[in-house]
Amino acid sequence: MPESWVNLAESLGADLHLELTGPGSRRAVLIRALRDAVRSGRLSPGTRLPPYRSLAADLGIARNTVADAYAELVAEGWLSARQGSGTRVARWHFPDGARGSTEPLTTGRAPARRSPASRPAHNLLQGQPDAASFPRTAWLAAARRALTAAPHDAFGPGDPRGRPELRRALADYLARTRGVRTDPERLVICSGFAHALRLLLPAVLPGPLAVESYGLPFHRHLLTTAGLRTHPLGLDEHGADTAQLARLDGMGAALLTPAHQFPTGVPLHPDRRAAAINWARATGGFILEDDYDGEFRYDRKPVGALQGLDPEHVLHIGSVSKSLSPAVRLGWMVLPDRLVDAVLEAKGEREAWAGVTDQLTLAEFLTHGAYDRHIRRMRQRYRRRRDQLIDTVTAHAPHLTVTGIAAGLHAVLQLPDGATESDEHTALRAARRQGLALDGLSAYRHPAATMPPRHGLVIGYATPTDSAFPGALEALRRALPQKGPEAHISGSANHDPPEDPGPSLRDDPPRWDPH
Repeated sequence: MPESWVNLAESLGADLHLELTGPGSRRAVLIRALRDAVRSGRLSPGTRLPPYRSLAADLGIARNTVADAYAELVAEGWLSARQGSGTRVARWHFPDGARGSTEPLTTGRAPARRSPASRPAHNLLQGQPDAASFPRTAWLAAARRALTAAPHDAFGPGDPRGRPELRRALADYLARTRGVRTDPERLVICSGFAHALRLLLPAVLPGPLAVESYGLPFHRHLLTTAGLRTHPLGLDEHGADTAQLARLDGMGAALLTPAHQFPTGVPLHPDRRAAAINWARATGGFILEDDYDGEFRYDRKPVGALQGLDPEHVLHIGSVSKSLSPAVRLGWMVLPDRLVDAVLEAKGEREAWAGVTDQLTLAEFLTHGAYDRHIRRMRQRYRRRRDQLIDTVTAHAPHLTVTGIAAGLHAVLQLPDGATESDEHTALRAARRQGLALDGLSAYRHPAATMPPRHGLVIGYATPTDSAFPGALEALRRALPQKGPEAHISGSANHDPPEDPGPSLRDDPPRWDPH
């Protein structure tokens, strides 16, 4: 039996919510409802309206009624109609007297986004990969293959651990590239590092928590909001002073960035890695390993994951926010076996799951080598940018120490010995005058840290596009102080002296000449 026009219209149309109330004929009520929707801004200029047969079926009125209403509103200038493009809300001015008859919709809040005029011209903020380099073509191809091959149950209620295809692919990849020891059953997919922290703390790991003296303020805020007390560990050229863990009472876990300390950029020394593991074994504590940019090593062999030393005491946490994009909300936790059930209980049956289609796509992306190819391509690109940054600082501000450059997506320009927080603010103001967005090192210091403060600029050289990077580098050159002795380059096997995140030595306090 052929479909009725109602069934056909319902299958082909688009939804449009209208309240047909008030006096008058169906035609008059419909015209009034459409006019009000346009006038109030609920239907914005250019919005395509449903075909009249579809809307008639949805509203339970005659097709001719909708057709006549559309024709009337086209004649009045509210709508426009063109063959092949359907009926749309008119893009030009409102009919006479229409504008202002209804107050514009407002939330009572200031706009969340900056106006174009107030946005910095150059962005060197850390933590963001080059968004223009997202592998769109390869990702789309992987998505097509993944969705074509996906079983039907992939689109129903699933395993809170995450899709098995992705957990298998990640277990293989992390073992091969990071030295992680795991199996798919101990991998839990999440939506990024912050999501992992929310699942783990305090529901699974009640704290208190040892953290590094310099780290992301956002993570500290998240932990404080969860009611957790944090104790900062000192930092030096060997990374976090994990020997302090044995002298702290009641610490249930420690949050570390062993491969590339954030933000100073040094790897955790082997002796410090062993001290952290020994502490966890002796106390029954856990180490949360933030492997935020472990793939991006430039001048030395990759530092293996701390988890490989003791899978039962180290939780390895990673994501694709630096390697692919923060817009792909996918991360993972490699858990000790005894914590898996507790994490799944904290995650819940349905809520806070990462999207299945992205999971399937990433699994395909990993399995067929596209992820490896992307990483290697971006590693070369970011290394070139890092080298250009070093050359610029060496030539124009040789008294600054460049640290943390052996890996990652950012570098730290440490101010000379004797610099103060006021000097750092002076440098940041000079950067702002050049239309440059970047961070000061002091912003990352734990408020309870007792180690001597460090001052400098945190430069995210991965953030701009290739075409925008030269302009950002030139703006940075103009903002840098111009006086001082020779440069110090730290953190690269291609430069002497060897990596030392401490400040460069000067007999006199820094003098600023930021133009």
